[in-house]
Amino acid sequence: MLKKETKIKMNTLKVTGDLAEVEKIRTFLRENLQALNLSDKAYYLIELSLLEICINIARYAYPGDKGEISLKIWQQQEKLFFEIRDWGIPFNPRKSKKPDIEEIIRKGKKGGLGIFISRKLMDGFDYKRENNQNVLTMYKRIKIDGAGT
Repeated sequence: MLKKETKIKMNTLKVTGDLAEVEKIRTFLRENLQALNLSDKAYYLIELSLLEICINIARYAYPGDKGEISLKIWQQQEKLFFEIRDWGIPFNPRKSKKPDIEEIIRKGKKGGLGIFISRKLMDGFDYKRENNQNVLTMYKRIKIDGAGT
């Protein structure tokens, strides 16, 4: 069952909305998730989902500026929660259209799949606009018996 050392506490990272901050986000995830003994695949899916969202924020939330991104992580039983906040322009990712993957491939377009990928890889994906902030909360189900996912 759940061992005390395998449960992670709530932690928050605040970074500038800049692509150069990606490595800080990776380090934060690694440091907070390593105690859970996740499989490489589970860890990669989580990392990919979060980085896609944070990169989108860095590129689009603060036109001509570099605002802030706040990433919070916590665990409740067999779920890992991730809350990403920014103070940029309002954007509800749940309302973004499903991309036409065939068209993207045919036209050789770069990008346009980040939100779609994140929604597919996570088990929960919710958005709200609160106090002039975009607040995205995602979760991933995990095993807590020490076997990872």
